[in-house]
Amino acid sequence: MEELIKQAVRNLNISYIFFWVLPAFLFGAGEFELFPVGCLADNAQAVYYFETIGILLTALCVPLSLKLFSSVLKKKIDHLTITLALKRYVQWSIVRLGMLEVAVVVNLLCYYLTVSSTGHLCMLIGLTASVFCLPSEERLRNELHIAKDEKL
Repeated sequence: MEELIKQAVRNLNISYIFFWVLPAFLFGAGEFELFPVGCLADNAQAVYYFETIGILLTALCVPLSLKLFSSVLKKKIDHLTITLALKRYVQWSIVRLGMLEVAVVVNLLCYYLTVSSTGHLCMLIGLTASVFCLPSEERLRNELHIAKDEKL
């Protein structure tokens, strides 16, 4: 049982690290101008569309990723056996991070392509929301109602 929990936490930590690697890579690529920075800055219509998509995506993904996970946890995962609950918990945690990743990457690209601070702000909102998804063994045990000495 303890080994399954440690493996689940390890998988969650790896996915969380990968969540931060892609934006960091894109940020570095943008700062070193490895892709065309500001190529759409003169096109007001493109700036408007990119900003609107970025804002709507952030407004949709951030609350959905945080609230949806909590409701799925209560309605579906709590009623499963512990081994299946651990698998589903890891899967839904990865889905939650994936939703935030989409919002962060789109807004980061919006920031560099349009040189608009709106994309940068929405990216920071997505990254800040990911702090609420920080995995730990204690959090996993609390959310799945697993006592420290409970056996399989």
